Amino acid sequence: MILKKNIEKTIYLFLFFHLFIWTLVPSISNVNLPLDVIEALAWGSNLDWGFNKHPPFSAFAVEFFYLVFGKNDWSYYLLSQIFVVVAFFFVWKFSNDIFKEKTYSLLSVLILSGIYFYNFTTPEFNVNVSQLPFWALTVYFFWKGLNFNKKIDWVLFGIFSALGFLSKYLFIYLLLAILFFFVLNLKNYQKSINNYFISILISLILLTPHFIWLFNNNFVTVFYGLERSGLSDFVLINHIKNPLIFLFKQIIILMPFFIMISVIAKNIRFKINLKDNKTLFLIFVNLIPILLMFITSFLTGAKIRTMWMTPFYLFLGTFFILIFKRYIELKKLKKFYYIFLFFFILSPVAYLGISLADETKRTDFPGKEIARLVQNKWNDNFTNEIKIVIGDEWAAGNLSYHLYSRPIWINDLKGNVSNIKDSQGVIYTGNPKILKKICPGVFGTIKPYGYCMIGKR
Repeated sequence: MILKKNIEKTIYLFLFFHLFIWTLVPSISNVNLPLDVIEALAWGSNLDWGFNKHPPFSAFAVEFFYLVFGKNDWSYYLLSQIFVVVAFFFVWKFSNDIFKEKTYSLLSVLILSGIYFYNFTTPEFNVNVSQLPFWALTVYFFWKGLNFNKKIDWVLFGIFSALGFLSKYLFIYLLLAILFFFVLNLKNYQKSINNYFISILISLILLTPHFIWLFNNNFVTVFYGLERSGLSDFVLINHIKNPLIFLFKQIIILMPFFIMISVIAKNIRFKINLKDNKTLFLIFVNLIPILLMFITSFLTGAKIRTMWMTPFYLFLGTFFILIFKRYIELKKLKKFYYIFLFFFILSPVAYLGISLADETKRTDFPGKEIARLVQNKWNDNFTNEIKIVIGDEWAAGNLSYHLYSRPIWINDLKGNVSNIKDSQGVIYTGNPKILKKICPGVFGTIKPYGYCMIGKR
């Protein structure tokens, strides 16, 4: 009855329960924050316009939440879900511009529950989740800009494009798809050309600090991405194997989504109207970024990691609902809602069960207890505060987050501890065998890491 009588309340109810459940479940089941959250917090403790692995926006986001909520783990699960539901909300808003009947817009959002990128993996706030709202906002305001040509829409498109790119460089695949659509339909959007270039200029202005940082740091994030995708070594077979693995993984990931589509659309005939502007736009937004990823893998032999595709499917529901709309009987949706509820409930239950049953995950790491022991050891030997922790993002990042003084994190000093001053208050983590030889202060171990404490006695 709710679904039939008030579609708008239903979508808000869905967004609320999604946010509430996926904030609550990991807050209950996890002892420690996930790796990527700790990593972002480590970066956030020592903010810059870029880091060794990624651009800076995810660090900005968690640092803002740290300033507001402090060392409350649940707040970072909340942060992640805010990003997810904002993305869902603008998929809903965009779908309302595509469909006259809001039930189709509702289906476009609910069907995303069949894609595990938008449920099971969302408690771990990272650069992939960070892209989600900006991916949806970029598409939404570009579409608004094309159709109404209001300067505010183009300005917002420029801002959100930049924030998406500052989340992760792979955002460029969406921006390229949008550019291709605009160029190929230039005759229809002559009046929008100036505003489109203004939006690009706004993006470039916002990105300038990061580009300067990138140049000053020898493009370290770019080389990290190349290394992660396996491009450091040339292997001919990878140009065939990796693209095929990429396609196979996408099919597996989307199986629940296709099951939900098959339930609501019967006797489907694949006939796509390429003259329809809405359909054409959704083809570019959904399929072109995926195609570009496939081409990248084919041409370079790159290994496309599954989680990199997190934002790519946000508008897939809208696209499939649009092309199969004629085969959907709105009066016979009960079975779809049952399947939706099945996936909606299954994901958090599975997450909770796996988290409680498997005690070897990083989310079971005793970070808070280790920090307490380290703090006690420090208090027994030194009088000043711990201001710096040095080491990898996991070991040193956990200390940075959990220690009382919230010391800033630094990645590495290349083994050189001789220039550290006692007054700084430093803990250096790393290989215990090496640290024991070079440590000028108090040495200890946090298996498998060692730590060297240098402070004022």
